[in-house]
Amino acid sequence: MEEVTLVADVGRSVGKSAARKIRRAGKVPAIVYGQGADPEPVAVPSRELQHILGGAGGANTLINLDLSGRGELVLARQVVRHPVRQTLVHLDFIRVRRDQAVSAEVPIHLTGEARGVRDGGLLEQATFTLSIEAKPGDLPAGIEVDVSALDIGDQITVADLNLPPGVMTTQDPGDLVAHVTQPRGMDLPEEGEAAEGEEGEAEGAAGEAGEGGSSSADEE
Repeated sequence: MEEVTLVADVGRSVGKSAARKIRRAGKVPAIVYGQGADPEPVAVPSRELQHILGGAGGANTLINLDLSGRGELVLARQVVRHPVRQTLVHLDFIRVRRDQAVSAEVPIHLTGEARGVRDGGLLEQATFTLSIEAKPGDLPAGIEVDVSALDIGDQITVADLNLPPGVMTTQDPGDLVAHVTQPRGMDLPEEGEAAEGEEGEAEGAAGEAGEGGSSSADEE
């Protein structure tokens, strides 16, 4: 997992008025908490934080928070954005330790082209994020799932995922991740129906032949 350093202002004032003033200065009010220590209000540069959250690791990027020379290893959590402008309004930083597993949500990325899609099927993704636990340094940016071997009717569940070393999922193994479905317009007949159809065609052909023979005899 990517690791970055972010410098924070300590001892910031709290309250709505103070938070608005911090945001006008191009920073984001935040709280650092966890690991049995007291919560600590801080402010971090909005542009730098936006860059971190927009990177490959997103909110699971391991951050070395520089608090006036004192370092804290943290992860960004509870990120609040403005509902219209999508600018950062507030967030929490949770303290972590390199030797202790943490919980996280990571995106699931489907790769490859399913065989069933080439045959006219539709690939549908049912689960887009995966709940995992891992040490901070082992947190993946995402989970890739190769769907190339899927035929129409095949599926992949959480139990089928290949997780990186040191990563375990807390999600239900039976949760559907992706499957290839058959479009309504290409419904195939059941084996029994196909056999009946073939028998009917054969009987029809025989009947036509018989009718043709009697007609010829009458003409003669």
